[in-house]
Amino acid sequence: MNKNKNTANQLIAEATEILKSNRKNSYTEPSKLLYPHQWLWDSCFIAMGLRHIDTDRAQEEIMSLFRGQWKNGMMPNIVFGESGKKLQPQRMWQSQVSPYSPDDVFTSGITQPPLVAEAVYKIGEKLDPKEKLIWFRSNIKELIQYHEWIYNDRDPHQEGLALLLHPWESGMDNTPPWMKELHDGLTPKWIEFAHKLHLDYFYGFLRLDTKFVHLNERLSNVDAMSLFDAQRKLRRKHYDTKKILGHNSFAIEDLTFNCILIKANNYLKKIAKSIDQKIPKELALSMDMSIKSLDKLWDEETSEYYSRKFETHELLKISTIASLMPLYSGVIDRERASHLVKTMEDHNKFSTPFPIPTVPVNSDWFNPDSYWQGPTWINMNWMIIEGLKNYGFKEHADVLTKKTIELVEHGGFSEYFNPITGDPLGIHDFSWSAALIIDLLKN
Repeated sequence: MNKNKNTANQLIAEATEILKSNRKNSYTEPSKLLYPHQWLWDSCFIAMGLRHIDTDRAQEEIMSLFRGQWKNGMMPNIVFGESGKKLQPQRMWQSQVSPYSPDDVFTSGITQPPLVAEAVYKIGEKLDPKEKLIWFRSNIKELIQYHEWIYNDRDPHQEGLALLLHPWESGMDNTPPWMKELHDGLTPKWIEFAHKLHLDYFYGFLRLDTKFVHLNERLSNVDAMSLFDAQRKLRRKHYDTKKILGHNSFAIEDLTFNCILIKANNYLKKIAKSIDQKIPKELALSMDMSIKSLDKLWDEETSEYYSRKFETHELLKISTIASLMPLYSGVIDRERASHLVKTMEDHNKFSTPFPIPTVPVNSDWFNPDSYWQGPTWINMNWMIIEGLKNYGFKEHADVLTKKTIELVEHGGFSEYFNPITGDPLGIHDFSWSAALIIDLLKN
């Protein structure tokens, strides 16, 4: 057994232990300290790693997510594990204000990137043919309901692009396009006043995240306060999208979310075809429209993809790692894909010693330590690696895979990493970092 194989086996063993340690009942917490309970896209990434070492656990991870699905099909970004007692986050969300929330499970009131269909399909690849079909049949109803909800609720103009109502739904909480919108007139006056008087300092004592992670690696107190205020506004409208859109301009057709949606639609089609299940006609039409509509997020002037405002269709021309996510969608043409690969290789943008930064280094927003405004994340690398493989950029995929594995070899299974130094940032022993490294090594 050579050194590389020894290293791979050691990393897999360490990652497996982290997933075991973070296990709680039927699901895996992203982190026991900072992120208790079950989180939507975390569990999908976790299940895709678990499928290599324990298919039963991988299946249970996804089935546990479905216990939180709302009656209208929405999959919430958080499913709380202890429904018998009121926890502070449950009081914050008060999901029961919506008539669609589950009767016996507390959840959040918003969603997250829809990776569930991909997780279901990839788990199926590890099962024998008979078990695979049983697994697909047991999930098809819930998957269709979720995708129908996305288009019925979050694509009210039937344009093929889903809108988000809060940056937490993107999974990239303080990503610059959302923060710029927040700063440009959407920060509540009382928060601006508190900041001027330096009263936001006292809010820091109430924050859970900065008890475990340095403030420099998280959102500022002002941004954190603003996002909690935005969540309260959604709650006051009972998480009803129509009511929210009538009183809120904070709605964005997020590029990363829509790229993941397009990819998930493709996996849903594969699942349905394998069990001779027809996709409802309206849903199928919406799925096809999404592929065409992704082109609306392309800007000829800058040769880049962006998120855009829902109301005005104005592109939010701030470069982030989202600009590379159309690779993952798999539906752009080869010429555009090649252009994105060149952008990824540009040392003035995304080619750092420890790629890929979530914001290009030449951006005014770039901060190598600050959450989604610069650090390298394992899950984003994983999705881009998938995209590179699908377009035949094998050498690029291999190099990025190697550098991603090197990050955890030197910095452990951290939440995110400094793209210049490779230093570990955020919480340690992070579940999706562990799970996705297993997937990269096993593949």
